[in-house]
Amino acid sequence: MHIRPGEEKDLDAIVQVIDTARAFMRAHGNAAQWVNGYPSRELFAADMRGGHCFVAEENGQVHAVFSLFEGPDPTYAVIEDGAWLNDDAYVCIHRIGSDGELRGVLQEAVRFAALRGMDLRADTHADNIPMQNALKKCGFIRCGVIYVDDGTPREAFQRLKENNV
Repeated sequence: MHIRPGEEKDLDAIVQVIDTARAFMRAHGNAAQWVNGYPSRELFAADMRGGHCFVAEENGQVHAVFSLFEGPDPTYAVIEDGAWLNDDAYVCIHRIGSDGELRGVLQEAVRFAALRGMDLRADTHADNIPMQNALKKCGFIRCGVIYVDDGTPREAFQRLKENNV
C-alpha cells in the first residue's frame, strides 16, 4: 500500500471508494453518518487544493482516501462527557473511507499522520462500531462527545504522540 497526496485525476475513484464505504456503514448498522451527499466530490477537491487529501493505492489503483488537518479543529473546541487527554498540538484524521480491498487502511493512515510528530484526533458516529473498534486497535482512546457542523454528536478519540513510534 502506498499513500500519496490525492490528485484531481483521483476524484472518480475517490467517489467510488466513498460510495463503497457508505454502503459498508449501512450494512453494519450505521445509517446516520455520511448522509445528504457528504462527503462530496467537491469537498475532496477542496481538500486536495489545501493539501489535505491523501489516497492509498496499490498497483496504481486507489483503494482508500482520507484527509488530514493540523488543529485546532473548531468542532473539537468543546468536548462533553469527558475530556481530551491534553491540549497539545494535534492532527485530525477526517473522511477516511476504503473500498475494502486492502486491509489495514486505518493503521497505515495513522502511521502516515503520526509522521507529523503530533497527537492524533478523530471522531466517528456512535453507530459506527467498526470504526470505533479500529480506532481503539490503533491506540486511540475515547475521550468524549463532540458535535459536528450539522449539530449531530460524534464519539471523539485521541492518540498521544508518544504512541506514534
